[in-house]
Amino acid sequence: YPVGMLWIHTVDDNPDFAPTEPVAPGESRTVALMAALVEREVSQHRWTPNDPFFIPSYLLDNMPNFQQGLMAAVAPVSGEITAPIGRARGTSQADPDLERASGSFRYPGNIWVWDPTISLWPTATSEQQYRAGVRALVSYNKRLAQGQAVFERRADNLQAALERIAADTGSMSATVGRHVARHAGDLFDLKVDDVFYANKGRLYVYYLVLRELGQDYEAVIRERNLSTVWNQMVESFRTAALLQPLVVMNGRPDAQLVPSHLTAQGFYLMRARTQLYEVINILLK
Repeated sequence: YPVGMLWIHTVDDNPDFAPTEPVAPGESRTVALMAALVEREVSQHRWTPNDPFFIPSYLLDNMPNFQQGLMAAVAPVSGEITAPIGRARGTSQADPDLERASGSFRYPGNIWVWDPTISLWPTATSEQQYRAGVRALVSYNKRLAQGQAVFERRADNLQAALERIAADTGSMSATVGRHVARHAGDLFDLKVDDVFYANKGRLYVYYLVLRELGQDYEAVIRERNLSTVWNQMVESFRTAALLQPLVVMNGRPDAQLVPSHLTAQGFYLMRARTQLYEVINILLK
């Protein structure tokens, strides 16, 4: 059982991750990235948050929280962010593939093939729903390359996407603040690593998404002279996402010997969020 846990355990925060297939002309790099990222977690790596007790990964902690955090960021990116971009104007019809993907990615991550709290009969697993979302994103991107779908590369759409990410990072910061206020210095706190790795999964997604949005909106960024500020912001998200201590310690913020890794994560998170708002303010001008 312990050997199985070690074999399955993977917190994949590769900062250079990119789709294995080249992005065709006309396709969105952001959409291709999201599809490849979810496919990696459910197919290449094992999806662990819904594993039953007879599979060793049932007792894993950091990997399931990282994966749940990852999907908690993918869902709004494919919904509140991508859906407005995927329509000509706010009053036009939403793209059906993007709606399908957003709905699939909002499916709970802890649903196994049988869940008696839902039904006595077999049900759709989290992996099945997420793979359906991947297929929808791939379908959208192929239609986009053929001129049968819309991906609006306007400054106001980029601004709306960044504001959604900023709102979510604000929520993450509040979660860090509450946990530090209530549990700082508790060296037997078993939840601190849950918060840390859930945040890490979300930060990792936002780093990759912002990196690819910079490619999708290259013309807007160049027009607004945003290249330097944008790259600094992306690098701050990268730094925040790659924090991975061997053991997440829960010392007090002013401790001499025992570090507070959650406080450190919160600092880099707020630095990235501040730079994100700097970009938004420039886009508003």
